[in-house]
Amino acid sequence: MRPTRHRALVAPVVATLALAVAVALVASSARPADAARGVTVKGSDTMVILAQRWAETYMRTHRGKIVQVTGGGSGTGIAALINGTTEVCMASRPMKEAEKTKLRDRFQTRGVEIPVAKDGLAVYVHASNPVKQLQAAQLRDVYLGKITNWREVGGADELITLYGRENSSGTYVYFKDVILGGRDFSPRAQTLPGTAAVVNAVAKDPNGIGYGGAAYAKGVRDLALAPAPGKPAVLPTAATVADGSYPLTRYLYFYVRNKPAGELKELVDWVLSPEGQALATQVGYFPLK
Repeated sequence: MRPTRHRALVAPVVATLALAVAVALVASSARPADAARGVTVKGSDTMVILAQRWAETYMRTHRGKIVQVTGGGSGTGIAALINGTTEVCMASRPMKEAEKTKLRDRFQTRGVEIPVAKDGLAVYVHASNPVKQLQAAQLRDVYLGKITNWREVGGADELITLYGRENSSGTYVYFKDVILGGRDFSPRAQTLPGTAAVVNAVAKDPNGIGYGGAAYAKGVRDLALAPAPGKPAVLPTAATVADGSYPLTRYLYFYVRNKPAGELKELVDWVLSPEGQALATQVGYFPLK
């Protein structure tokens, strides 16, 4: 049986949370280094509900500590790290070489990559869709626009509606690189601002398909994915993500400019502790171990 993911935590209000979470975490216009501002964390919308939970719990158990969390996408977080407006970037994809070069040019450092959790990038369909699984090559052809009807993959004779993320999203970049091999999405794909919006669209569209973090899959059904013909199709579960058999298993990262020290090190150490990793599981992600 597939483990419970606590999906009730990720209702449509997540879209608002991703933009306004800092209201509960003491907003400030001071520089990131300002002690009154605490530690600033910005980036991946996939990670924002996890980072929010980490921040709330950490501040509750570490008296006087302040952690501010805002979303916007991995690309936005990386840009903020480069221009000096956040101390921590959260990203659902690795930083690119060009981004590391920009960081080096400004701060004489290529940054520090810290894996903080794992995720199974889920592929969602409407709960009524009879299609239960796809091969990775079929999923590629669906999003390239080569397969346009559900009948071609064992479903009803209906046109497939494509939903995806905006190009500032680390999830968009990861899916494009891993599934599409770097090729462009079909022009029929509708780009939406955040994984919660993708889930909401698919939940209302019997012919829809979308992708995003496993923790967001509320009111939709995940497809099992097979990495190649003849290979078993598997769902994103704790076991398949842990052993890497799920083909869209990925790490979630914190990026910082320099080796963590002081308050930042204290926060990172706590996130990587058994308590922090247990929270990742509770929210619907997967621990590093």
